[in-house]
Parts: sequence; C-alpha cells; structure tokens
Amino acid sequence: MLNNTQELSKSNLFELLSQRFDSEDKKLSQIPNPALLLNATKAAQKIAEAIQSKKRITLVGDYDVDGVSSTAIMVDFFRQIPYPLEAIIPNRFRDGYGVSPNVLERIDVDLVITVDNGISAIEAAKICKERGIELIITDHHTPSDVLPEAFAIVDPKLPDDTYPFTEICGAEVAWLLLALVKKELRLNIDMKQFLDILAIAIIADIMPLVNINRTLVKEGLKLMMTSKRPSSVIIRDFLNKSKITSEDIAFQIAPRINSAGRLEDASIALEFFTAKDNHAAYKQFELLGKLNELRKETEIQTTQEAIKSVDADDLVIVVAGEGWHEGVVGIVAARLVDKFGRPAIVLSVENGNAKGSARSIGDVNIYELIKANEHLLTKFGGHKMAAGLGLLEENIAAFKKAINETAKNIPDEDFIPKEQVSGILCTDDIDTELLGLLEQFEPFGEANPRPTFLIKDAEVVSIKLMGADKSHSRIEIRQYPHQRKTIEVIAFRKVFEMPEDKKITCSYSVAKNEFNGKISAQLLVNKIF
Repeated sequence: MLNNTQELSKSNLFELLSQRFDSEDKKLSQIPNPALLLNATKAAQKIAEAIQSKKRITLVGDYDVDGVSSTAIMVDFFRQIPYPLEAIIPNRFRDGYGVSPNVLERIDVDLVITVDNGISAIEAAKICKERGIELIITDHHTPSDVLPEAFAIVDPKLPDDTYPFTEICGAEVAWLLLALVKKELRLNIDMKQFLDILAIAIIADIMPLVNINRTLVKEGLKLMMTSKRPSSVIIRDFLNKSKITSEDIAFQIAPRINSAGRLEDASIALEFFTAKDNHAAYKQFELLGKLNELRKETEIQTTQEAIKSVDADDLVIVVAGEGWHEGVVGIVAARLVDKFGRPAIVLSVENGNAKGSARSIGDVNIYELIKANEHLLTKFGGHKMAAGLGLLEENIAAFKKAINETAKNIPDEDFIPKEQVSGILCTDDIDTELLGLLEQFEPFGEANPRPTFLIKDAEVVSIKLMGADKSHSRIEIRQYPHQRKTIEVIAFRKVFEMPEDKKITCSYSVAKNEFNGKISAQLLVNKIF
C-alpha cells in the first residue's frame, strides 16, 4: 500500500472526496416519513391514547450516550406537552442492561416504553404481560430469531421493516416515533429543537455519516452553536470554537457523557442534558469531567493488564480479568483492536460470572461471530462492529476456542482495517485553504472518514513529549531533504523515540486548530509504520 501511494494536489483531493457521495445532501424535509418504520404508527397511537387517558408511563433507557440522548429527548418532549413521565436509566452495576426483571421490580405503571434497548428483553416482556403492563420497545440493535412479546416493537433492523435507511441509532428511532406522537396529539412542538442532542447520539454511536445521518448531524452541530438549551450552551463554552465539528463531539464530549454510565450512574449525564438552567448544566458537566479523568486512569491500567493476556495466535482476541472495571472493558477492547489489528472481546469476571464488550475491525461481523457460539453464553446483543455479552467464568476457555474456530471461516481480507491513505500531500499545501477544502466534506466520521495522508521517510528533527504524564509526542519533521521548512505532527497516546536512522513514515490527518483567535492546521498521527 505504502509503495503505491499517489501524490495529491488540492484539486485531486477535492475530486477524491467528492466521489464518496453519489448525490447531494438531503434536506431535513427529505427525511423519510417516520410512519414507514414498522409498527411506529401503532406505537405512537398507543402512547397518545395513554397520555389522553392519563395513564402512568415509564421510560427505560440505556447508560451509553445514545441511550442517555434518547431518554433526554423523550423527557424534554413530555415536559413540553406537559405530561408526567418517569424516566429510568438502569445502573450498569446494580440493574444490568436495559429493561430487565431487576428494573421492573421498581416499576408500577400502565405503559413501559424502551429507548435504545429491549430487542432482546424476552424475560422482561413476559413479566410485563403477566403484570398487565403494556410494553413498547424502540431499539436499533440487531434482533435475534426470537422477539420479545410486546404491544409494538419499533426497530429498523426487523426483517419486515421497510424504512429506507436502516443504519440509525436509538435516539433517531425515538425522535422519529415522537414526530408521530406529536401528529397524533396535534401538538405544536418543533422537532428540530432536539437535533443538538440527536447529533451527539449519532456521532457517539458511530453511525455512518451518510444519507439522513449526515443531514441530521450537520443541522444538529449548527443548532448547537445557537441553541439556548443549557447543555448546548455549556458544550460550546467548553469547546470555545467558531464551529463545532463531529470530531469535537466524538473525542471531547461523548467520552465525558459516557463516563457517567461507565463508572457511576448515567443519571448524571441525563441531568446534564435535561438541566433547566446553565448553572445546573455546568455542575453536571464538571462532574462528568472528573469521572472522565477517572475513566482514563482505569482504562490505561486495565489495557496494560489486558495486553499481557493476549494470545498472539488468535484471530479473535478474548481476554478476561478478575475485578476489571466493567465500565471500561469496551474501551479496552477498542484499544486492543488498534494495537493488534484483530477483533477483541474483553471480559470482567466477578463471582463466577463474566460480562464484557466486543469490538471489531474491517468487515468482520462480531455480532454474527458471537451469535454462532451463543450456546456458551447467558446473554448477548449488539451489531456488526460492537457487542455486549455475558457468560459463566467456567465457559470462557471454551468460548475463546469456539469463536476462534468460527473465525477461521472468515476471509483474510475481512480483517484488513478500513483506514485508507488518500495520498501524499506536499507540506507546502497544508494551509488554511486546505482546511477550507476539508470543511466542505464535514461532518467526518463512520463511512466518511477524515482523509489521511502519508509522510514517507521524512527526517525527524526533534521530539518533545507533552501532557501531564508525558504520554504524547510532538515530532518535528522535514518531509524532503532539500526543504528548509519543518512541520510538526502530534502523536497522542504514543511515546515516540528517536529512530536510529532519524526517519519516520506515518499516516496523519489534518485538523483545524483554534488558539487565542488564531486558526492553523494541526497534523495528527494516525499510525506510525
């Protein structure tokens, strides 16, 4: 790959990026009718009828960003009706995932609605039926062969669903359903007001930024710059930029929101999103910042331990640790994927039970791999690139062996990471004009990655370590021997030592850096070869 990399001019780059999209971006008015979602109208009519009949309604969300965002949008919508809605986000440690028998013990209502969970809640659905509670499930995860027995299930991945674009997150499903509830009740609620929260959910849940997702994220980021919603005011004050990008959300905001459910309780993040004034939102955001720092420390320690347990010959990494914090196993799995270039499953073991997260790479469908070995599991769920699972400690070794046997049937090319180097840019072309060109193709993310470029055999002039723990490297390089000009590339989470030949070959992306009102191009290392 590196030997055949083409040299790129700005006009070549523009053509290359234009080819990613086969049509112009959709307008908000072109988003397909929510009624096309299977069972959505039936679910909306039931919710409207429950409101009109003054029935007790409880919402059950999930503790990740998508689940918290879905819950926040629902809470805000019901607030504006106004109608009392009890919202519960299960605690990862006490309740487990989603609507469960544990959660139902403290619910005494007429109607339960789930957001971003429920597609695998067979047991919970039975309990609801026995107790005369009507259940509406809204989810976006892949359903298994047996579905829960509910009044209505709204999930674009149901086999008979005909919604034109199925790669939507839980918050999008909830938002589309609420648009139908609004219609049923003839409410004067502007559904565009929720796009700031919706954009965060789409980005954080790594949905492909194409089709309607691209439109919703674009409009949501735009709204974030002007919205009076206290959480959006705090986010833009914190980022302090003239324009918020999808990467700002992915790397700076989403991890903070996620840290609440990972380490403590997702209600902290929900209170941030639904805060009624800036002071309350700021207080929650500060708390999220502290939890995020703790999450980073826990993650580093667990990653170091997990690396030592990796079996070099396995196609699918499966590692387990007694007492590993189950709130960080998903991030640790992602770190192992980055380091070893293979799918990874990281399990936290406690009292004979293991709970964990899986992350994939390339075209390997981790959900299908896990499903093929479900006889060894107590539970599982997820989608192509990420999944969650549970099993008895005594079955870990058998599961590890079985999933690696299954993986032998997958073609080698499916394991190749998706990252593609766009080409070699002359460093003289890295300027504000280039930043403007790249901006035209934002938002970048899943299915529309920020382009990466190659620097080959460049001279390393100097290396400085940065950060409180000196874990990041600022590398000064000269691309060609005849150049006087040097440039800096930054390698986060990488201590780079001076090579013997004083040369570096790496891929990097170009991002906008705003500091003290000045805008410059910042080069961020993706991979050192």
